[in-house]
Amino acid sequence: MIYGEGVTLGWKKIKRMNKIYHLSTCGTCKKILTETNAKERGFILQDIKKEKITPAQLDEMHALSGSYESLFSRRSQQYRPMGLHEKELTESDYRELILQEYSFLKRPVAIVGKKIYTGADVKNI
Repeated sequence: MIYGEGVTLGWKKIKRMNKIYHLSTCGTCKKILTETNAKERGFILQDIKKEKITPAQLDEMHALSGSYESLFSRRSQQYRPMGLHEKELTESDYRELILQEYSFLKRPVAIVGKKIYTGADVKNI
């Protein structure tokens, strides 16, 4: 495992490792994982459909990105059918929606040390 610097969430310090959250059925995720040689470079890969993200993992992403909204994907197939495009969502709403439905997480998400990359930005790791 490759460990980056830790981040403090509340009272506890969490060791940060280089990790990519992805969806194995997503063509964009597959392409980016191949282009970046993530597996060969020692990244820990988590398929968010098979292993849901935990509240602690999402909170770590939030600490790095600055908002839950920046981690939220409006391209999810669930977005319009749930009428979310007609609502004013709060940060708390974004957090709960991402935890309830994996497809609301903008992906892939890569955490490298103290930096976070989402979507196509992951190519820059």
